[in-house]
Amino acid sequence: MTPAAVPANGQVLLLYALIAIITLIVLIARAKLNPFIALAVVSLGMGVAAGMPLTGIVNSFQAGVGGVLGFIAVVVALGTMLGKLLAESGGAERIARTLIGIFGEKNVHWAIMFVAFIVGMPVFFQVGFVLLVPLVFTIARRTGTSLVLVGVPLVAGLSIVHGLVPPHPAAMLAVGTFKADVGLTIIYSVIVGLPAAALAGPIYAKWIAPKIQLPEHNPLAEQLGETSRGEDLPGFGISVFTILLPVLLMVGSSIADLTLASGTPLRNTLNFIGNPVISLLIALLVAFWTFGAQRGFTREDLQKFTNDCLGPTATILLVIGAGGGFNRVLLDSGVGRAIADMATSLHVPLLTLAFVVAAVIRVATGSATVALTTAAGIVAPIAAASPGAARPELLVLATGAGSIILSHVNDSGFWLIKEYFNMTVAQTLKTWTALETILAVSAFAFTLLLAQFV
Repeated sequence: MTPAAVPANGQVLLLYALIAIITLIVLIARAKLNPFIALAVVSLGMGVAAGMPLTGIVNSFQAGVGGVLGFIAVVVALGTMLGKLLAESGGAERIARTLIGIFGEKNVHWAIMFVAFIVGMPVFFQVGFVLLVPLVFTIARRTGTSLVLVGVPLVAGLSIVHGLVPPHPAAMLAVGTFKADVGLTIIYSVIVGLPAAALAGPIYAKWIAPKIQLPEHNPLAEQLGETSRGEDLPGFGISVFTILLPVLLMVGSSIADLTLASGTPLRNTLNFIGNPVISLLIALLVAFWTFGAQRGFTREDLQKFTNDCLGPTATILLVIGAGGGFNRVLLDSGVGRAIADMATSLHVPLLTLAFVVAAVIRVATGSATVALTTAAGIVAPIAAASPGAARPELLVLATGAGSIILSHVNDSGFWLIKEYFNMTVAQTLKTWTALETILAVSAFAFTLLLAQFV
């Protein structure tokens, strides 16, 4: 690519975006500025540098914060309360003991990866994370192993299915954009996704865990990983059913979309109860019985549990919201378009183009969903003009792989992982950012390998 391949103003925007990201890292990691304040200041500075109207900058930041928190705040709140009941009832302890008994302490990080891969298929990344993170805290405590060793496989399993596997919304949109077959895309994504998750999850975790020393005090681990029930634990079946209930409801919604006519009462009902927020609310209400009343807790106990666990999430939500504001300012300033122009100017094979376009949009905007949907829209017309150049299902996978690469400070997921695991920015870059990049590169490599046989 030559510099002329991107308009001059696009080059300047890319430079400003790079400076903004570096400034953000320095302010948080070196100057020790509160991440929420740093994100707000850098977002406003980026907007000014890009020439956005001053009122437009504020509106973009506010819209980004609201857009992210409108979904994530409810999910984190409901998921944290469900996780608290899972911990207090002993349900997390029961599931942890069973997994440790089946796989052994030395292999429990493999077990959590497979659990995350399966649970993550029908749910959003954030939903799967808040559902399963109590297990990570409990397993790490029971086995005496590093939280990183168990946590990295969890987020690797969730992230790969979020980026590659239908019926996730972005992946489904890419399937439609590329006119791919849904069934084949799911089969191919599992073939590609499992080995990629293994490399970025248990294998990488085994290497990086000894190098990451986390603080002994973790407020959320203390809330979600403890149990006061001794040996009086709920059954494995009821514990698994309660925690998987929102997953089952979301699966029902996805099946309804594929099998029932639009607008029918049954489909509307299944779509309603399969909405992530509604399904989590239903699961929480069920947990009041299975993890509450049946375990001997009073209404006062349940009120205390659900109130106490929300305190540590306040900072997390503020930081995640500010990350969404930074993301929106980058998009509205034109950085995403400049990235797309740069990527499409590269004369490369179609699968590689799909990966590169999605990757650079992801790095610039911080959103896997934006990267996947935008890149699919850019590459699909090129693919239509080159019939037979690549299977549409593989284009979905290549685009999805690029959309999860190099998550960093402009991604709300970065701050979610950082705050839950109580890591520094540098530690989050070494764990979360690195595993996302391993996931992306390995998934793309496996996609290219699969292309030789299909």
